[in-house]
Amino acid sequence: MKKLLNTLYVTSQGTYLSKDGECVVIRAENGQKKRFPVHVLDGIVCFGNVLCSPFLLGHCGEKGLALSFMTERGRYLAGVRGPQSGNVLLRREQYRQADDPVASADIARSVIAGKVVNSRAVLRRCLRDHGDRVDAGMLERAVCTLDECARRLQTPVSLDEARGMEGQAAGAYFAVFGQMVLQDEEAFSFDGRNRRPPLDAVNCLLSFVYTLLAHDVRSALEAVGLDPQVGFLHRDRPGRPGLALDVMEEFRSFMADRLVLSLINRGEVRARGFVTKESGAVFMDDDTRKTVLTAWQKRKQDEAMHPFLRERIPLGLAFHVQAQLIARSIRGDLDGYPPYYWK
Repeated sequence: MKKLLNTLYVTSQGTYLSKDGECVVIRAENGQKKRFPVHVLDGIVCFGNVLCSPFLLGHCGEKGLALSFMTERGRYLAGVRGPQSGNVLLRREQYRQADDPVASADIARSVIAGKVVNSRAVLRRCLRDHGDRVDAGMLERAVCTLDECARRLQTPVSLDEARGMEGQAAGAYFAVFGQMVLQDEEAFSFDGRNRRPPLDAVNCLLSFVYTLLAHDVRSALEAVGLDPQVGFLHRDRPGRPGLALDVMEEFRSFMADRLVLSLINRGEVRARGFVTKESGAVFMDDDTRKTVLTAWQKRKQDEAMHPFLRERIPLGLAFHVQAQLIARSIRGDLDGYPPYYWK
């Protein structure tokens, strides 16, 4: 099992990263310097105007350290990875199964089942904890829709049918998502998902956290030798990490969505931390971004029971466990892919 390590997020503009021995050295514009040993990191994510020396890029590649470059607002631009690890036979089998509609539908069904069950758990927990502050009837109707989708996903379905249920479940879930915002409802009103660019503060937060989640899941898939570009639910599209998007579906609701809701409801992010541009696009300021990054790192350290391993593990390790399980499923070592069910 992969040891839980840390991701280094570099958000200060004008920062320069270089290599000194086995350390990453960070130099800020004001002259401040920080050092991090490479062996304690599992990834580096750079936002905006952050430069890296070619020696550091090469060193990260040799050590298998994933390095990603984002825009200042969190949109993925590029990544630096070392030579592909893992068994080429595993990737060949991944490609074969991705081309097989039946095999693709089986894995897609498991992924969507994980997403639906975990989304339902988020709604149920809100009803349990805040039933007197939300429209309980609306949430209960959404739970019923997710119940029905989860039941239908217990039996084999085609890929198109699985996608249809994923869309139905997501529609029901996001229709009541705004109900779970309990603090400063006017500033953090939510009328559905929008992106590229996000048009309100909640969507701005969701998109940013989904980007962090995608980075971590993609790194986990690469670590076990899978090709993160070739998915089963998300089909091939140039530049799209289809398999990473598949696996992150299981984690969106309880890892990302609950984090966003907690930040809002605990007052850790405020309306003044967001800026609306003339185009209508909404961006977060530097302090808010740092708050979200800190909370994301802490969230990954929370422990939960893994339903397949029957062992408590940090949530940050669950990405790697699921990557191993999907690799074993593709190899035929397991009867099917067991999704992560959050409890």
